[in-house]
Amino acid sequence: MAVPKRKTSRSNTRSRRANWKATVVQTVPCPQCRSPHLPHHACEVCGTYNGRQVVEV
Repeated sequence: MAVPKRKTSRSNTRSRRANWKATVVQTVPCPQCRSPHLPHHACEVCGTYNGRQVVEV
């Protein structure tokens, strides 16, 4: 079983963990009302998806 010979320093650990960033949620403008919404989801403002009304708002 592999065991490290030396303790990993704080700077090495922190520089490795520095890349664990949360990504920003991408949004697209609604073609009907131009408000931002998640891709492949119905618009929360006007309730349309793929050019048709799917949710009553």
